[in-house]
Amino acid sequence: METRYNLKSPAVKRLMKEAAELKDPTDHYHAQPLEDNLFEWHFTVRGPPDSDFDGGIYHGRIVLPPEYPMKPPSIILLTANGRFEVGKKICLSISGHHPETWQPSWSIRTALLAIIGFMPTKGEGAIGSLDYTPEERRALAKKSQDFCCDICGSAMKISLLPLTSGSASSQTDEEAKELARQISFKAEINSSRKSITESPNTSELNHSATLPELRQDGISRAFQNPTTSAMSEIQNNSTPSNQEHTQPVSNNSSMSPRQRRAQRQRRVPSSTNFNQVQQPRVNTSHTGSTVLIVLLTLALAALIFRRVYLANDYTFEL
Repeated sequence: METRYNLKSPAVKRLMKEAAELKDPTDHYHAQPLEDNLFEWHFTVRGPPDSDFDGGIYHGRIVLPPEYPMKPPSIILLTANGRFEVGKKICLSISGHHPETWQPSWSIRTALLAIIGFMPTKGEGAIGSLDYTPEERRALAKKSQDFCCDICGSAMKISLLPLTSGSASSQTDEEAKELARQISFKAEINSSRKSITESPNTSELNHSATLPELRQDGISRAFQNPTTSAMSEIQNNSTPSNQEHTQPVSNNSSMSPRQRRAQRQRRVPSSTNFNQVQQPRVNTSHTGSTVLIVLLTLALAALIFRRVYLANDYTFEL
């Protein structure tokens, strides 16, 4: 296998090192890559004690990306267990579904311990999770011992060392539980941070959404009493016009004829200016064309007159 891969690749170096560390099985877990694929591993884990999976031995696959250990692996269970779906990538904080919680310092051994630690937890609707009854899980745990993998040929009865009650066994169980708590706690922290970063955008959307509501309230207020608003508008429009057109009435009977003429002369410019303001602007293009036509007519008349004059002069000379 060493000749088939680039030994300078960080992923190949890391996987070959982990394969050497996990070569010998323990009483709780065992994992090794396939003979023809270094990036696909088959593993076997024992069900956690004092749980519905006690006595069960479960087999599965770990598919590693080329960017490992910078990216997390995908975990697939092949043995029916009542907690994870068979043949489907399960959603864990240490699997490929949550790359944001993955740490490059974690390893395949960390993934195996996480699987053991997460088995007694609730699925809570996660991808690839199941919520079987305790009776069904215990029945599947007994049945799992007869499972044999068709791909790697591993038999569950001989895949792991016999379970002992020593300190090493209990230490592994405690390590698996503690790891599951740490990983789940880290996932909760990251999800809360993500919700906090998204909250300002939500508040901005809510703030912008209030603007149309305010506009709609203003429109509705305007239509609540249409009669009042219409009357007020008429009054506002009519007041200036009345003020402009109302003029004081003078008593012309007490004025002399000279004073009357002077008053009429003073009124004429104001009325003229008013008419100039009210009348639309005259289109000057028609005036220019009229002047041009007059000039052309005069030029044509002058030309005709000159021709007639020259003709008469020529006749007189003959």
